[in-house]
Amino acid sequence: MTERIVNAGKLIVRYKKLLIGVTMLVAIIAFCTLGMLLYPIDPKAIIFRDLQPPSSTNPLGTDVFGRDVLAQLIHGTYNSFRIGILAGLIATLIGIVVGAAAGYFGGMLDDLLNLITNTFLVIPTLALLIVIASYIRIRSELMMVLIIGVTAWPWTARAIRAQVYSLKTREFVDLAKISGLPKYEIIVFEILPNMLSYIVMCFTLQMAGAILSEAGLSAIGLGPTALITLGMMLRWTIVWEAPRIGTWWWFIPPGLIITLIAVSFLLINNGLDEIYNPRLRRMR
Repeated sequence: MTERIVNAGKLIVRYKKLLIGVTMLVAIIAFCTLGMLLYPIDPKAIIFRDLQPPSSTNPLGTDVFGRDVLAQLIHGTYNSFRIGILAGLIATLIGIVVGAAAGYFGGMLDDLLNLITNTFLVIPTLALLIVIASYIRIRSELMMVLIIGVTAWPWTARAIRAQVYSLKTREFVDLAKISGLPKYEIIVFEILPNMLSYIVMCFTLQMAGAILSEAGLSAIGLGPTALITLGMMLRWTIVWEAPRIGTWWWFIPPGLIITLIAVSFLLINNGLDEIYNPRLRRMR
């Protein structure tokens, strides 16, 4: 176990994109988790003067209501990550189930699942999210997670299907069939473990996409109304015209955090691709 951890550490140091991405992501996660402990100010409390620039009392100033922007940024980052993780898990699980079933069983089931997957892929995801969110009355965190999760799985399903279709003809799968293992056990215990690195890459992209989707929906007023997220912070700055009145400390931090999150996940995905893609390894 110790040797595996050491080898993993060496890989991270060798592949600089992965190192930079992981460092950025860990720093952002530490900012929101430790910040909630070290900066225990209620982000919804109206206890300061409105539109105050950064100071020793309020390191990122206050918004139009007199709420602390740093406290909002800490809690908003934490809540956005929580939505991203849950929605990413749902989308990845649905994609694994649909893709594995289509790739392994083939036939009519493959045709049907492919039809459903391609139908979802044709429709722009953001447009679909906007239409669904606009018709839902209850705008809660759970509803946001479900909306993003059940609309983001198709590209993962297509990728998993291709991998499963390739792996099911390998010798270890034939041996499992000969030994009498049920089909679902062959998929779960024989095929999917050989795709673990690929599944991790799919999850990182799904998580990043979920965070960006939530930010986009909340920014246009379709996010969870009772929850402070990075997207909701952008929504407030748009409604109260923060760029026009010059309150840079209000609208720049959430946009910067969203950008750093997207860049960190992109670097992590590229770094993992360099590690697990044989062609890229040979090029290095």
